[in-house]
Amino acid sequence: MIEDIRKDALERMNKSIESFKTELTKIRTGRAHPSLLDHVTVEYYGAEVPLSQAANISVEDARTLAITAWDNSMVKAIEKAIMTSDLGLNPSTAGNVLRVPMPPLTEERRRDLVKVVRELAENARVAVRNIRRDANSDLKELRKEKEISEDEERRGQEQIQKITDESVARIDELLKEKEQELMEV
Repeated sequence: MIEDIRKDALERMNKSIESFKTELTKIRTGRAHPSLLDHVTVEYYGAEVPLSQAANISVEDARTLAITAWDNSMVKAIEKAIMTSDLGLNPSTAGNVLRVPMPPLTEERRRDLVKVVRELAENARVAVRNIRRDANSDLKELRKEKEISEDEERRGQEQIQKITDESVARIDELLKEKEQELMEV
């Protein structure tokens, strides 16, 4: 029972960390990366689809993305979708290939992005702590129903605290890497 609670908590904490990693990929660092356009959708034959399903996205160089539409009639729609997204990018079209140059980040914008990243990290830490609280309350419930002893509950809480500390350390490590990446000119 205690092992089940520990495994469940660990699994949920790992999901929180994965979610945090996904959020970090959406924050651009001035370097071109295909995942920057993950949340951009294009109208494709009457349905909104992710850009990656309507075109091939590749990195041309450190500051340029190349987008090749599967269908030549989609080039204008893709260009419009990128321009209207919240990324502030201006693609240039050459036939059926769109080139999206990444403008360099200003110092002020970098600092703003670091604040956003820190907020995301804090939200991830809060999620991990909430999972710890849930696991500990499950242990208390088991003790109340006399299914485990007080010592087993304490041991279980120590295990939960250990995986909580490891998860928070991983979040802090990811945060530190992203901050360095953002402040790098």
